[in-house]
Amino acid sequence: MSLSLDLLRTFLAVHRTGSITAAAQTLGLSQPAVTAQVRALEAALDRPLFDRLPRGVAPTAAADELARRVAGSLDALAEVVGAELPSGRSVHLGGPAEFLCEQVMPVLAPLVADGLRLRTTFGLTDDLLAELAAGRLDLVVATVRPRLRGVRAEPLYDEEFVLVAAPGVTMDAPVVAYAEDLPIIRRYWRTVFGRRATMTAGAIVPDLRGVLAAVRAGAGISVLPAYLCADDLAAGRLVALATPEVPPLNTGYLAVRAGGLAVPAVATVHRHLSEEFRRRLGSGPLAVEPVGEGVELGGHPGQDTAPGQA
Repeated sequence: MSLSLDLLRTFLAVHRTGSITAAAQTLGLSQPAVTAQVRALEAALDRPLFDRLPRGVAPTAAADELARRVAGSLDALAEVVGAELPSGRSVHLGGPAEFLCEQVMPVLAPLVADGLRLRTTFGLTDDLLAELAAGRLDLVVATVRPRLRGVRAEPLYDEEFVLVAAPGVTMDAPVVAYAEDLPIIRRYWRTVFGRRATMTAGAIVPDLRGVLAAVRAGAGISVLPAYLCADDLAAGRLVALATPEVPPLNTGYLAVRAGGLAVPAVATVHRHLSEEFRRRLGSGPLAVEPVGEGVELGGHPGQDTAPGQA
């Protein structure tokens, strides 16, 4: 039996995204067109491939088997076509504003100088991963391990956290935080001090760079990623208020849709970031002075942490 490649590509997009809507956005087709192609494939195979749900679709066992058999060949074909017919398309990258600006953009600058078209989106990991699954982003730097069907991820970096203040500011000073619920401070207190953080923030600044500026100016204390405050610590503009034997860490991930690396430009950015941060990990976390193996702060339900903090 001969099947159209278009039907199989559409099927695979629906299988990977778990949604007719998301697959349509990924493929640049209308929802009715995707629905019609899925039904045509089901008719040709004489079996249902998806169960319709209130939100999205769920693959049947037959769909899982078909995806397993065709995914590799379709991805390889897409890679060949992409290499032979450059599209000049932009690579859309999402992630925490602070981490993308401070750590990722310097790594990707040479690629942009060589002609890469890069577009960035800032936001919370859960929202960005939904955009990735829907085909609106190509890559996401995630602060938690992605668990969406059709999204693959690999560890990218470990970041260490430091409790900091301006010289002369003590632990009883006001707290400066990213959000009212003190996400990273709450976890730091539990991990390092073994108790709940019960304080109320003196200032809320929804950007870690703003939190850094406020703490540097003497507004109070906060917990920040070490990569963000390393220069201030080295210069004496900030001091560490705690030196835990096992410093808290968070692992970040580089996420991509299944099959997304078949696009040459996306594969280039993915490879460049992976290689650079793998090299950095060889010398320890993105920290000021790594000490031993850190305590993993871990994931969280509902994305209750700030960008760059998990």
